[in-house]
Amino acid sequence: MPHPPVIILGVDSPIGLTLIRELGEHGVPVYGIGASARSVGLYSRYLTKGYIHARRDRTTVTLINQIAEGLDSACLMTVSEDDILFLNQNAAHLPHTKPLYPTADALARVLDKASACRQAQQVGLQVPDSLTVESIEQLRCESKNLTYPVILKWACPEQITPLLQAHHLEFHKAEYCYDEAALIQAMQRYAAIEAYPMLQSFCPGQGLGQMILMHDGKPILQFQHLRLHEWPPEGGVSTLCQSVALTEHTDLMARSVALLQRLKWQGPAQVEYRFDARSGRAVFMEINGRFWGSQPLAYHAGAHFAWATYQSRALKVIARQPQYRPDLRCRYAIPEIKRLARILFQPKYIQNKALRFNKLVETLSVLATTLNPKTRHYLATSNDPKPALVDLYHVAAKAVRRIGSALRQSLCSLIKRRHAEQSQPFPSGQEPEHSLIG
Repeated sequence: MPHPPVIILGVDSPIGLTLIRELGEHGVPVYGIGASARSVGLYSRYLTKGYIHARRDRTTVTLINQIAEGLDSACLMTVSEDDILFLNQNAAHLPHTKPLYPTADALARVLDKASACRQAQQVGLQVPDSLTVESIEQLRCESKNLTYPVILKWACPEQITPLLQAHHLEFHKAEYCYDEAALIQAMQRYAAIEAYPMLQSFCPGQGLGQMILMHDGKPILQFQHLRLHEWPPEGGVSTLCQSVALTEHTDLMARSVALLQRLKWQGPAQVEYRFDARSGRAVFMEINGRFWGSQPLAYHAGAHFAWATYQSRALKVIARQPQYRPDLRCRYAIPEIKRLARILFQPKYIQNKALRFNKLVETLSVLATTLNPKTRHYLATSNDPKPALVDLYHVAAKAVRRIGSALRQSLCSLIKRRHAEQSQPFPSGQEPEHSLIG
């Protein structure tokens, strides 16, 4: 019996590409929607058909319905929180698809960082010291008791983003402040909207992610990894990560499961910690209630979350926990190169001033990872090479355009300077002598 097809909204990143590969390799017909011709998932050999649609409005709903009407019992997957919220808002207008993503209420429970921290404490997890203020005056009173650096984070990023955009304020996922003056200056930019990010204490260590697929209150698939490198270097997208055996951090994994059970979570999620190997201390950071950035590592290691999600929701089959490969490394090549460039040439832009990098060691590490045949990659695979090649082409084309633009600007500046020099009047009495030849 053929598998029901899947429509994936958002195949622009390695996450969407990995979903396509997992499902396609198991014989599931996959229809992908990308925002542009640069969307890497559109070039996978496992994609049945791809569509380019940049907008997220009623025309997107129309497109999904048009695709689904020509299929039999289509399922619908997506990647980002924004798209999950969008699809939930339009659920009544998508009668031809079966959603394989969380409900809006469930997502809201994990996106509220302050609430998630309170729930984490209830299951015995350590959380960062946090402070929420409602005015600059309150901040001035409270800031004297803080331990620096502190990190500014929005408790509900999806809710605050429209307000920031309306006031032409930049969204910062995390911002470091090293003293009271810098903190007050950073917070004052939000006085106009009368909403302020929460303050969290700095927690040293590496990113430790525990990935869990919950079904009917039970974990049916578990995986964990360490973030070895991130872009930007102070914390962000994982650019080099390593799988960790389930025999490690067992107590922490049990608490992660308990947290998701407490939140009545259904589906895949990543529980993030900051883990200090020296002290063995793990501090809860947040929950990603969706497929996560390092999805390719789990895929290469043998923990297929997209396929297991599809099995449990669409086929009503519960897969067994696989014996995935530990100590496997996976790299996101272009951001990894950007990270190295920042360390080598722009260290002043690294927000976490406590980080210290040996430039030679970092360079050799990148070279060793590049030359190691056992390293896996977010985009490149031997049996599906086109997405990585297309991405490399677009990166090279963008670099050529930037170089060309810089050269044109330099040439224009040179021409203007020469023109200005030639237009300068000569001082009185120093006019050039004219001679007639011929």
